[in-house]
Amino acid sequence: MNIFALQYDIAWEDRTANVATIRRLLNADRPPAGSMIVLPEMALTGFSMNVDRVAETSAWESETAFADLARDYQSWVIGGLVTRAADGRGYNEAVIMNPDGGTAGRYAKMHPFSYTGEHDHYASGDEPAVIDCGGLKVAPIVCYDLRFPEVFRTAARRGAEVFAVIACWLEGRHRHWPVLLQARAIENQAWVIGVNRVGRDPRHNYLGGSCVIDPAGEIAAQAGLDETVVRSPIDLEHLHAIRGEFPALRDLRPDWVRP
Repeated sequence: MNIFALQYDIAWEDRTANVATIRRLLNADRPPAGSMIVLPEMALTGFSMNVDRVAETSAWESETAFADLARDYQSWVIGGLVTRAADGRGYNEAVIMNPDGGTAGRYAKMHPFSYTGEHDHYASGDEPAVIDCGGLKVAPIVCYDLRFPEVFRTAARRGAEVFAVIACWLEGRHRHWPVLLQARAIENQAWVIGVNRVGRDPRHNYLGGSCVIDPAGEIAAQAGLDETVVRSPIDLEHLHAIRGEFPALRDLRPDWVRP
């Protein structure tokens, strides 16, 4: 499967402008049918704490936009959006749409970023998700979750072969971003797609660095500081060869990892 990871400056709380940016980037180098398009965290609004402003309504604005992208490009789409939790806060979610525009699965960020007060506005998700995407077992991950390897290990035990980490990763700790992505790839012998935004919002700067990392921890494709599309094939035979030659995952202590 071909990966198209979109790195762009997210227009603040403006779904229409961000959909236009996504389509412009995709139309410049149209993905072949059956590709996977990966968008950042809160891809159509930016990392906003104004849940009333950015949460999905009964019209499901962001999810409908992702479904339209999936159908129009006949590809899988992974992107971040906000839904409502029962307590009135939001859920910071990653949703996966299939090429027919249907919802294949979703995941709610398990670790809201308390450093920026996200936990005051967003509730925590409960479980990793592993979703079958055209034969790939994909676990979506949201930003700060990258710092919690137990989420990845649990998903790997449940069969994850690809981790799609969607983020608005802040400039101040940017040097941690590629190191953590590589670590998660190496320790789980899995493909890792890391998609970060560029530009700035009213509070923060973002330095991009989106990349695709293979199951041995080698960088297959990487972006710099500018708006771009990161393209890379995902090769499951390569994953199986690495896991077969050095079967570290077989040595997991099941009493130490959630089933």
